Amino acid sequence: MTRMMKQHTLKKTVWLSIGIVTLLLFLFRFTSSKTPDLQQVLKQSANIIPQDSLPVNNEKRTQEEFSKKIDEITEKMMKQQDLRLTKLEQDRVNLERQLMDMKRPPSDASLREKLAFIFPYDQNRKFPAYIWQSWKWGLNDERFGERFKEGELQWALKNPGFVHELFNDDTAGAIIHHIYMHLPEIVEAYELMPNVILKMDFFRYLILLAKGGVYADVDTFPLQPVPNWIPENVAPSEIGMIIGIQADPDTPDWREHYARRLQFANWVIQSKPGHPILREIVATITEDTHQRKKNDNLRLDTESKSKDISIMQWTGGGVWTDTIFTYFNDYVLSGIYSKVTWKDFTKLDVPKLVSDVLVLPITSFSPGIAKMGSQDEDHPLAFVKHYFEAFHSQ
Repeated sequence: MTRMMKQHTLKKTVWLSIGIVTLLLFLFRFTSSKTPDLQQVLKQSANIIPQDSLPVNNEKRTQEEFSKKIDEITEKMMKQQDLRLTKLEQDRVNLERQLMDMKRPPSDASLREKLAFIFPYDQNRKFPAYIWQSWKWGLNDERFGERFKEGELQWALKNPGFVHELFNDDTAGAIIHHIYMHLPEIVEAYELMPNVILKMDFFRYLILLAKGGVYADVDTFPLQPVPNWIPENVAPSEIGMIIGIQADPDTPDWREHYARRLQFANWVIQSKPGHPILREIVATITEDTHQRKKNDNLRLDTESKSKDISIMQWTGGGVWTDTIFTYFNDYVLSGIYSKVTWKDFTKLDVPKLVSDVLVLPITSFSPGIAKMGSQDEDHPLAFVKHYFEAFHSQ
């Protein structure tokens, strides 16, 4: 029994010793191990923390980088767009230059051939919706005149679909220089004219030849809209020009007041661009003016009546009437084989279509003058009132 007790005591001692040794080894290892580095801990933490819980600063930096990228792309695209636009502008300028060269007539062509080349005529096209007027002064100038202002306003109000342009001396000259830059003989003739009324007359033919539309003097007052001028039984495609009769005197002293026995008015004209009548009168006035310069005769008579007749002969109703009859009697241009004279229009009281020219009676553009068959302003064919201002004296 004593032997058994000794064995049991020995076993307890062994197990206790093993336990103590084990405890000592554990304590030694724990105290001797290094403290973990903070950076390692943070790295390990970063691998553990979800991406959607990143700090706000990182998200802001990402947005800034994205915006910077967008700005860089946008700037690059803008530069490319600017280069494309620059090239397109260069192409446009080159094309415009080529078109201008194509518009230039042959250098050996006559003046009439040049005009026909640059301003071709098409009877079937519509009348351009333009209203042109000119006067020595601009609309805002106090010298313009209240009655003229009222007329200018009514032309616009009665024709709301039309482009309405009023030119003064300076702007009229500028537009003629621009339109006729390739025809210097015409520009020179315009500048040679010694009187503003001569220039105003010439201007109406020049602007209508190039642009078409309606020309109306500033001393006119529209009574009806322009579209009312064409009768219902006439198609606009049949007409290339609309004119009215200025004078149809039946007294023996008519030469004291007018240049022709029957005279067509030029204070109101409607035309399609390029009409042969306009082409001819522009060429005629240009040649006459240069001939006057050659003869040192660029002057007008100072006496009032003689001055009026001189203007009529140079640029006004006289040469205008001659040119119209020349057209009527040129069967190649007008298609009329019988001779046309003033007797075909005297005492005219209804519109008359001759070739492609619609001739209106005296009432249409000179109502209320109480002579030469003119009717009152309330007449159905009264389209434009004319005040007959003495422009040359202003």
